[in-house]
Amino acid sequence: MVSEPSLFEDRIGPFSLRRNESPKSTQLSLIVPTYNESQNISELINKIESFLSPITFEIVIVDDNSPDGTSKIVQNLNRKYGNIRLCKRPGKLGLSSAVLYGFNRADADVLAVIDADLQHPPEVLLKMYRKLSEGYDLVVASRYVDGGGIKGWTMRRKVVSRVATYLVHTLFPNSKKVKDVMSGCFMIKREILTNTNLNPIGFKILLEIMTKCRIKRVAEIPYTFTNRRNGKSNLSPLEIRNFIVHVYRIKLNSRMYN
Repeated sequence: MVSEPSLFEDRIGPFSLRRNESPKSTQLSLIVPTYNESQNISELINKIESFLSPITFEIVIVDDNSPDGTSKIVQNLNRKYGNIRLCKRPGKLGLSSAVLYGFNRADADVLAVIDADLQHPPEVLLKMYRKLSEGYDLVVASRYVDGGGIKGWTMRRKVVSRVATYLVHTLFPNSKKVKDVMSGCFMIKREILTNTNLNPIGFKILLEIMTKCRIKRVAEIPYTFTNRRNGKSNLSPLEIRNFIVHVYRIKLNSRMYN
């Protein structure tokens, strides 16, 4: 039966990841934030179950009260697979807070994030896990390393993405460890996040992690980013505004403590 935790302690504010109290048999916890992804979630989960079959894993779906029935589909899929945890929140509280919520509900010592809209290919997840097992702290699915790329974007969107990446690399030199610091698909060791206060807004949580966590070894796995096939993009003018505010806030805080 799908676990449905109480709606709780979710809040917008500083976050600190709990430690695992004891070793877990689950090797990987994959966090998938959802909002109105009923057209995509079945295909995504079926692919994840297939591609990650060599390891033990759980899928943590954090659904922001999708009115399109996403959570019901997830419940039905868990009856088939048995390794899906559904966390339902009372409203649309944002992607970054959904990821942090999922992290704190996860069992494994390796945590990963993937979008629900199939723009990140699930087939890269096992490659990322094996790379992390080589001793890396963070592995990022990257559009901007050899073998990676983008399909279906307008030139304007490509320019905006590159300019945003350049801005982040310029303002935060430590972020240069990752060419695709704007990626929404990554895998990280739990210990890197433990006792680190994270307070992101918007959808670029990797930026927050790169600027606040002590990450020594980073690897990037190439993938090709494609436009979503179904549903409506969650990227909006408000999310773009949140990104700008987020960058400003991180920079301001770094000056306060340096």
